[in-house]
Amino acid sequence: MITKEDKNITRRNFLKVFGGGAIATAAVLTGCKSRQKTKAVEEYKKQVEPPVGKMTYRTNPNNGDKVSLLGYGMMRLPSKTENKDDYDQEMINQQVDYAIEHGLNYFDTSPVYCQGKSEACTGIALSRHKRSEYFVATKLSNFNPATHSHEASVAMYKNSMKELQVDYIDYYLLHAIGGGMDEFNSRYIDNGMMDYLMKEREAGRIRNLGFSFHGYKNVFDEVLAMHDKYHWDFVQIELNYLDWNFADEINSRNVDASYLYQELQKYGIPAVIMEPLLGGRLANLPQFMVTELKQRDPQRSVASWAFRYAGTPKGVLTVLSGMTYMEHLKDNLLSYCPLTPLTDGEQRYLDKEVAERIVGLENIPCNDCKYCMPCPYGIDIPAIFIHYNKCKNEGTLPLDKGDKEYRRLRCQYLIGLERAVPKLRQADHCIGCGQCEPHCPQNIRIARELHKISDYVEALKQNTLTRSKDVQKE
Repeated sequence: MITKEDKNITRRNFLKVFGGGAIATAAVLTGCKSRQKTKAVEEYKKQVEPPVGKMTYRTNPNNGDKVSLLGYGMMRLPSKTENKDDYDQEMINQQVDYAIEHGLNYFDTSPVYCQGKSEACTGIALSRHKRSEYFVATKLSNFNPATHSHEASVAMYKNSMKELQVDYIDYYLLHAIGGGMDEFNSRYIDNGMMDYLMKEREAGRIRNLGFSFHGYKNVFDEVLAMHDKYHWDFVQIELNYLDWNFADEINSRNVDASYLYQELQKYGIPAVIMEPLLGGRLANLPQFMVTELKQRDPQRSVASWAFRYAGTPKGVLTVLSGMTYMEHLKDNLLSYCPLTPLTDGEQRYLDKEVAERIVGLENIPCNDCKYCMPCPYGIDIPAIFIHYNKCKNEGTLPLDKGDKEYRRLRCQYLIGLERAVPKLRQADHCIGCGQCEPHCPQNIRIARELHKISDYVEALKQNTLTRSKDVQKE
């Protein structure tokens, strides 16, 4: 993988070189959910069945655990209906069964995933299998100051075991550290939780203890330096071909994955990888990039390039994917059953040719993690950002009444938005309360972006849009 020093293009340079031309050549897609579903069904029918018995495994050097390179992130579970939290337990069971049958044995959840229902859904699905067939990971997600106390944190930890229907947790994490050392100390040190969790590890009720990281470099460095005292068994980081060198350019609070990974290597700590697709952004590239990838290897999906990138480094224990649909699961299994590591040339191509151009697109860096949800006013924050980014990536974002394609693109955007996000959950209902922003790992100024999109949509509806009202302009 290329080094930080090899970077030689900026977002401004990208726009100078490529302008809107390359994006404008992208195939025009409607964003219509019915067409997306039809396409998904067609792709599913053509999908090759992943082989059984071919999963690539990595060995945990601390205890010899043989962990599947593909891990199941239980944060985007299938629902019976759209925009509801009525999770489809029957489908969850089927997908977990299929995953285990194909060698996947690492399942990652949290007390806050899926509106607080992920652990229970995961426990129901996994309890139908032998305990020796899977590793389960969950987290101490005590973000709210009301849960910082020792009593509340212990209650959260014990409730996780209850919901997961287990008497020990294989991989337990301090959830999403990085906001600051004062916060870290309040959540884990001052309340005595680290002492408590270390005793739980000694008793065997926690088999591996680590943390997941989103945030500032100094916090990562300081907590990692506690390794001598706490002996971190693993650390979960965000790693993909965009974040490898450009995380800090996308958001000044973020840390490049290349630094995080290399620091873990120095300590000999296994890395668990999250966001290999950046919440789906690296599976939904602009069409001209999709065409390039397909020309390189017509048999591989766009997503498979990102999974191979995340799985190639030897210090990676497992790569998590939030797989809502069976076709996602099958495609990801194909990437790791077995893994074909990237060549040096393929790594350079993703680092230089693809990642640099994505940075130039200047999208809203939403990963669809849903940490910002639920909004107290019912706004579907991730869906709004995803629809906007999708249209921008595809070159179908209406920008000016003077454009030849403006009328068609305007209609297409508004209809697509109505189908993607119900009216009562759209950006114009944001009052700027700010409750969502402290929970965003990407540090997005959510209220500001929602208000900009709301103004943009209103200008489209009133047919008064000019290029100066592009929501990405200040």
